[in-house]
Amino acid sequence: MKFFETSKHHSFKKSTYITLRWIGIIGQLIAVNFVHFFLNSNFDFVTSNIIIFFGALSNLYLIFIYKKTQLSDRSAFLFLLIDILQLGALLYFSGGITNPFVIFILIPSVFSSSNLSFRTNTLLVILTMIIIIFLTFVYEDLPINLNGDFHNNHYFYYSIPASLIIALVFLNYFAMLFGTQSRLRKEALGKMEEVMAKEHELLSLGGQAAAAAHSLGTPLSTITIIAHDLMKQFKGHKDIEKDIELLNSQVDRCNKILKRLTLNPVEEDEFIDKDINFREYLKEILSSFKEISKKNFIFNFDQDSNPKKISKSIEIVYGLRNFIGNANKFAKKNIFVNLKSDSEFTEITIEDDGDGYPRDIISKIGEPYLKSSYSTNKSKEGLGLGLFIGKTLLEKNFASVNCRNSKTRTGAEVNIRWKNKELLNI
Repeated sequence: MKFFETSKHHSFKKSTYITLRWIGIIGQLIAVNFVHFFLNSNFDFVTSNIIIFFGALSNLYLIFIYKKTQLSDRSAFLFLLIDILQLGALLYFSGGITNPFVIFILIPSVFSSSNLSFRTNTLLVILTMIIIIFLTFVYEDLPINLNGDFHNNHYFYYSIPASLIIALVFLNYFAMLFGTQSRLRKEALGKMEEVMAKEHELLSLGGQAAAAAHSLGTPLSTITIIAHDLMKQFKGHKDIEKDIELLNSQVDRCNKILKRLTLNPVEEDEFIDKDINFREYLKEILSSFKEISKKNFIFNFDQDSNPKKISKSIEIVYGLRNFIGNANKFAKKNIFVNLKSDSEFTEITIEDDGDGYPRDIISKIGEPYLKSSYSTNKSKEGLGLGLFIGKTLLEKNFASVNCRNSKTRTGAEVNIRWKNKELLNI
């Protein structure tokens, strides 16, 4: 399966959506308790708080159980549906369509309009319309007595512009926030596509060039990305710019030398040309690292692990290489790679004996342009592009990727898991 065919499986960033939901949940909690305790209004206070609690519970599920950094179209639909139903239930107990905060029921469908598929957005709009029509005719009375004329009731009269202003700020806030993040992600994805385009060139290379390019493609691509970022950071520093330009020219020279080797191929690269099982996948990848690294690579696998061959995927190879390369970079001495497979699942665990992920970025792993404030070795500090590329490529090929600090060793741990039936779709 090609990279661009799998791009449609993910839509928007989970961490930003969680933040926006917390803003909504806290706002609901403040509004309900303010009306009950300070305005002494009579309404179903307990039920309203229970409804808000379930909203908070679903957010905790996203934080602690849903491990992917992006929400798929289906997952986004389910959680936005929960948001609509939750707000609809609160409005039912507090005046229905006459509640001035009814405008907030529009937000989930507006949120989906620029991030999710047309079908998903259409379903959310239709469900929102059904709930609005329902709340027009069926609802509990407002907790504040209007006395027949809401213009004479200051609470109700001034709550309308207040709700409009809050909605305006909220909508503009997430629009600007997603606009900024969208630009960053497009830039990172553009670099990832550039790297993958170079990897796809391996399919047309033969002989020695194919074997050499397979081993050198990853470091040369990484050098190019970092050099471009350094050029932006040190713009105006002429001495540093000259060094970076020299570095770029040498990378281009290496690429030209590799292409020149294709004129006289003498051997085939079976790793590129044939379909193999995950055990062989990992053996070949680890062999390429052992040639350039002095550290120990310890590979463990079940003797009865699933030997079934799968279609070659450059995206999976590159994703695995990125995580193994990251472990090699930060390990002190040993890198541990474990493979488990049965009739239902295939699972790869990559661990190292380094210092582990810094605690201030561990919850954000998989996002581009990350820098830790706790890093003690600036020479090893990166931009998070390697993890972003690896995680994105594997998740787009149906993997579940979980990054954390190892519970049994001192370093970092990456757990990559597939359902075997989904591997057949690659």
